Amino acid sequence: MVSSAGTVAAIDLGASSGRVMLGHVGHNELRLRPVARFPNLPVRTIDGLHWDILDLYRNVLAGLHSAVREEPGLRSAAVDSWAVDYALLSGQRMLGNPFHYRDERTAAGVESTHALVPHAELYAGNGLQFLPFNTLYQLAAERQAGGLDGADTMLLIPDLLGFWLTGERVAERTNASTTGLLTVLTGHGHGHGSGHGEWDDALIARLGLPRSIFPGLVDPGSRIGSLLPEVAHEIGAVSRLDLVAVGSHDTASAVVAVPMRDENAAYISSGTWSLVGVELNSPVLTEESRAANFTNEGGVDGRVRYLRNVMGLWLLSESMRSWDLEGVAFELPFLLAQAAQVTGPVTVFDVDDPAFLAPGDMPARIREHCAAHGLAVPATPVDLVRSIIESLATKYASTLRAASELSGTSIRTVHIVGGGSQNELLCQLTANLTGLPVLAGPVEATAIGNVLIQARAQGLAHGSLEALRTLVAQAYSPRHYEPHA
Repeated sequence: MVSSAGTVAAIDLGASSGRVMLGHVGHNELRLRPVARFPNLPVRTIDGLHWDILDLYRNVLAGLHSAVREEPGLRSAAVDSWAVDYALLSGQRMLGNPFHYRDERTAAGVESTHALVPHAELYAGNGLQFLPFNTLYQLAAERQAGGLDGADTMLLIPDLLGFWLTGERVAERTNASTTGLLTVLTGHGHGHGSGHGEWDDALIARLGLPRSIFPGLVDPGSRIGSLLPEVAHEIGAVSRLDLVAVGSHDTASAVVAVPMRDENAAYISSGTWSLVGVELNSPVLTEESRAANFTNEGGVDGRVRYLRNVMGLWLLSESMRSWDLEGVAFELPFLLAQAAQVTGPVTVFDVDDPAFLAPGDMPARIREHCAAHGLAVPATPVDLVRSIIESLATKYASTLRAASELSGTSIRTVHIVGGGSQNELLCQLTANLTGLPVLAGPVEATAIGNVLIQARAQGLAHGSLEALRTLVAQAYSPRHYEPHA
């Protein structure tokens, strides 16, 4: 499966932090080590909530500088990030800092889009769950505000960084599938699956969006281009360094690195968001699937990521931030240890209530939600943390049951990857509430998936996703959680 050995760099940008990792791949060998970690903090200005994209790019360059210094013979680099957000360009100039998907401006875009194309019709064409911040709604809001005037290109976040690094404008297909503007293919997969196809020109025209702003699509494993000379000079690269397309939606890369051994496994990519679902060869476009708000997103090698977004550990991190702002210093490991000792009744609330989407005082919002829905209000921070974790695990269990029923997949094992795989209470409660064994890890699944697709493109690894996952399973031993009452 593997020939020769070499090292690649994964630029992995999450919604709350970023990292640059070196990945060494050889015969039965897979090792990652971080060379840079940095926060990713949004900035609120008078016109809304934005990403500090220039600070992110500065950190990416610094991380690549460290990577090249440690590995002068670096084979390639690749970028993955969160989905749906974008920048607009006029020529080489960026027209304003990218909006954050948690910005409130998208509501008007939802209304105007559904007035033109009902969601049932959208779902038949793009297969996407309704999320108010999907790119097509953001672009509709942008159009109404005149924001598209003068724009000649729209680039999703990883593609924007790729443009700055190489000068090449492309749209990587797995991430483009989250815009709502790609056709979902309905043929049955043959090995490589049949996920998403091309830009939906008819839909783009109906929504009054300029077709010319959408760049050409590329697949994971494609070479995007070499670093621009000035970029190579800045990071100290002495030989040509290529940027490769991977599953640039971070979940697409994470799913590559889920060490699934058979078709009866489900995955939960647990971080700021939790993405809960199964991998399929063809989409599920039934009305029942749409009503349950399941999505069919593009995966690597044409697979379909059939899943639902669950609010995720954002509830916990935003609660910690709120307490910190109040001057109350808690250590998360202490709170989680105390929460695991709670023996009395635990309040379970709907983690997906839209009230929890925007930044703010999360503990107050959870208490208000519980009071408004006739639930016992968590009295202490420990009670609140236990309530968040129990509520997340409850939502995981119900979502997996729905994924199984809607897709006809018999789930026998649940894999949890990402930061949530380190949360022992969350993993154990998920096992208990699903009645299924949970395999936790690897934590850095997204970076590993990024590395593996680069490695395959560079001839360091070969074979199907299953072959790549075997390499992950050999390199990272998951922690087992068996269900108990």
